[in-house]
Amino acid sequence: MLFYNMRANCPAGRDSRRDRSFIGRNVIFSLLFLFACGILGAQTRPDALEEYRRGNYDRAVEICKSEIAADSRNMDAHVVICWSLIRLARYQEAWRYAGAGRNISRYDPRIIEILGEVSYFEGRNTEALQYFQEYVNLTPEGQRIDTVYYFIGEIYIRLGRYHHADIALSTAVHYQPGNAAWWTRLAYAKENAGELQQAVTAYEQALNLNAQLSDARRGLERSRQALRSR
Repeated sequence: MLFYNMRANCPAGRDSRRDRSFIGRNVIFSLLFLFACGILGAQTRPDALEEYRRGNYDRAVEICKSEIAADSRNMDAHVVICWSLIRLARYQEAWRYAGAGRNISRYDPRIIEILGEVSYFEGRNTEALQYFQEYVNLTPEGQRIDTVYYFIGEIYIRLGRYHHADIALSTAVHYQPGNAAWWTRLAYAKENAGELQQAVTAYEQALNLNAQLSDARRGLERSRQALRSR
């Protein structure tokens, strides 16, 4: 008992415990500081996809260029910069970055869809169809499958192949039934394919979704007049 009390009252023992406690607190503080820095760094790191979603396309392009400079094989950066450049109607730049992306990942469906969009906007209909059909083959339930079918329908309208356009646009509105503009284009395809009653129904659906669509109102009147003339 005497031996225990002497050890407990020893100044050296108290100093040792204080030293260990001080070191432990410093270690914990350092770890918490590093953890907080990591969180803050993640919070302040620019996010190209978020900027794209906000409509800040120029800013998204800048961020993606920096990311690609740091890692030339960053596929997400290649995809987001292409989406942003398309929104800015900078199609040739989008084509170059999409081509670079395809060299990295030959069968990335996002890049294939982008190549289809650029081809579409530049009026290369046959080429656009090939890319869109490749996208459908690779990912029949892909994230942008509704948009792909819409573009396919628009291309067939350009080519005067209205029955094909009807099929493609019917698929597009199946995936996105609340899109009034797409219903209008479907109705237009049906009207030109001679499916007048179906065209009336589709125009009416477009107007139910958005009564302000003048194209749908004019198309509905044309189709009803054509039906009365039969």
